[in-house]
Amino acid sequence: MSEQSATEIAILGGGCFWCLEAVYLEARGVTRVESGYMGGHVADPSYEQVCSGTTGHAEVVRVEFDPAVISYRDILEVFFTIHDPTTLDRQGNDVGPQYRSVIFTTSPEQEETARKVIAEMASVWDAPIVTQLLPQETWYKAEDYHQNYFAQHPLQGYCAFVVAPKVAKFRKTFSERLK
Repeated sequence: MSEQSATEIAILGGGCFWCLEAVYLEARGVTRVESGYMGGHVADPSYEQVCSGTTGHAEVVRVEFDPAVISYRDILEVFFTIHDPTTLDRQGNDVGPQYRSVIFTTSPEQEETARKVIAEMASVWDAPIVTQLLPQETWYKAEDYHQNYFAQHPLQGYCAFVVAPKVAKFRKTFSERLK
């Protein structure tokens, strides 16, 4: 009998994928994070196309995790802590449908868990949660230069002023979940 546990996938969009990727890469139990696009009508979109806001795609991360170490619920609790799920089609200065708050579920169990967490989080936020809850669609991996972006460009302006504070908030709030 194999000792290796199966991994699961969570697909989340909450603004720029660089922010989410940087946080989840530090979470214990996360085995891989990939930035990409999902939810639109254009096949194999480029970053420039997605940034135009006309493809229907959201910038998302595909988080592979070991549920024996970190649960899907834990993944979602982090998600709702590191982005604002109450702003429609925006995170801070990033505006457009590509920056929407969205959870793409991979199973009925994930959908049920996400609904419960969204309902619980409604009491945490001062405004209604606008996070979309949708079944997964076709995954399009973002260009290679977007992968592990924050680690490669920590001093780049956006990373220093937008990504770094989110990573710091994760480290402080979820210190017990750090790798």
